[in-house]
Amino acid sequence: QVQLVESGGGLVQAGDSLRLSCAASGPTISLYSTGWFRRAPGKEREFVAAIRRIGGSTYYADSVKDRFTISRDSAKNTVYLEMKNLKPEDTAVYYCAVDGALLVSRLPDDYDYWGQGTQVTVSS
Repeated sequence: QVQLVESGGGLVQAGDSLRLSCAASGPTISLYSTGWFRRAPGKEREFVAAIRRIGGSTYYADSVKDRFTISRDSAKNTVYLEMKNLKPEDTAVYYCAVDGALLVSRLPDDYDYWGQGTQVTVSS
């Protein structure tokens, strides 16, 4: 079992950048595919980005493509989400989650373990 802790959220202005971190304890995070999801008030969880456990291929939602970058530092057992050109519609609680399956999924129910989330608020 892996435990996940997100950090790096905060209040920023539109156009600013922010880096979120997902620190894992327990098994090395490279044994899992890792996804970032977000949930805005009154909305369901939304897929943001994911990185495959084998090979490190990355995947993005259309809404964040070319603005967000997911990466992994195996030595630190941490996955990052670099967010650029933030928009008010990016405001949400951001969660990281891991999936032991070989293939990357965009479905929240496919992920096995979740962090508690970190709040990102983008003002216009």
